[in-house]
Amino acid sequence: MKARDIMVSPVITVKPSLSVRDVANLFLERKISAAPVVDDAGNLVGLVSEGDLLRRVETGTERGRSSWLRLLTTGEVLATEYVKARARTIADVMTRRVVTATVDTALKDVATLMEKNSIKRVPIVSAGRLVGIISRSNLVQALATAPRGLEMPLSDAAIRDKLLSHLHHEPWSHTSQLNVTVNGGVVDIWGICHSDAEREAVRVAAENVPGVRTVHNYLSMPPVGPML
Repeated sequence: MKARDIMVSPVITVKPSLSVRDVANLFLERKISAAPVVDDAGNLVGLVSEGDLLRRVETGTERGRSSWLRLLTTGEVLATEYVKARARTIADVMTRRVVTATVDTALKDVATLMEKNSIKRVPIVSAGRLVGIISRSNLVQALATAPRGLEMPLSDAAIRDKLLSHLHHEPWSHTSQLNVTVNGGVVDIWGICHSDAEREAVRVAAENVPGVRTVHNYLSMPPVGPML
């Protein structure tokens, strides 16, 4: 799937000249938590979210620092925080460096952008113009409505071959130290694993093979210390 398949469009946008109070009211009225900021030509110039409105002097939530912390904080940071807490228009509180994607960006890459940049939404652009937006909740919605696997169940022998082949290509798996038996769709996994995470990953890999009904995971960690 690509960004165009799940993005929200049209997008609720705001202008840089809009007041902070008006945007707060907009968020409440439209039940949204962020909005792209566009100029008069429709170009994306920023993004404003609830996070940009948290530290405000009107609500007494502006960031406070002890005297010794103020000495350790640069004047630039203190001045930026002052503006965030007291500015009247969105132009002064919005995030200007916006991470974007295109309509053809794969969803896995959109998820990577969110994770890498610690952001909750990605505006979608086409030819430089804003055409949509994807939030974390949209990715969750895509997961909830994704079609279930439609592959035909495999025979026991085919299940074993498919699982071992899959594990062989996974960098975390140690296939030379495990064995798999399959009987009536019931998979038994034996051998040595090198971590609890690897043990669980092997189980999940087995559960995703078409035709598997149950997985019995007997993988264990290698013994510690000299053998007696």
